[in-house]
Amino acid sequence: MKEQERLVSSFGKLYDREPWIDVNLVSTLNTISANQAHQRPLPNCNTIWEITNHIIAWRQNVLRRVNGELIKTPSNNYITSVEDTSEEAWKETLNKLAQSQDQWIRFLKQTKESDFELVYPNNHMTYYEHIQGVLQHDCYHLGQIVLLSKQF
Repeated sequence: MKEQERLVSSFGKLYDREPWIDVNLVSTLNTISANQAHQRPLPNCNTIWEITNHIIAWRQNVLRRVNGELIKTPSNNYITSVEDTSEEAWKETLNKLAQSQDQWIRFLKQTKESDFELVYPNNHMTYYEHIQGVLQHDCYHLGQIVLLSKQF
């Protein structure tokens, strides 16, 4: 299996299939209502909705980087309050996550493996390190979401 295929598989497993950690983003988030997603069950912690938006924004950030765009991460690190807490808005958030997944899979399928060695000049990390970072970041925050969801 080529590295490109392994990455597509890893993104798919963590998103909506069966990763080694036994939980994925879709099955976890689909059990959470808008009301639960915007609750703050632990003081001084982000809500599930804020974390989900953060995941989406970082997926988009890194995708822009590996497409050659030089960008600066905002000081809020993509953590913002959710204003519209309706079920429709939560569904739209989950749709944005699905769109980011589709964009990543398309990118990975059409990327040459030699491009994984390209270096992003702002932090001197390879594109491959960035791609692995997205997977690690998603996994880290999925763990937070699972823990927060146990508070309901």
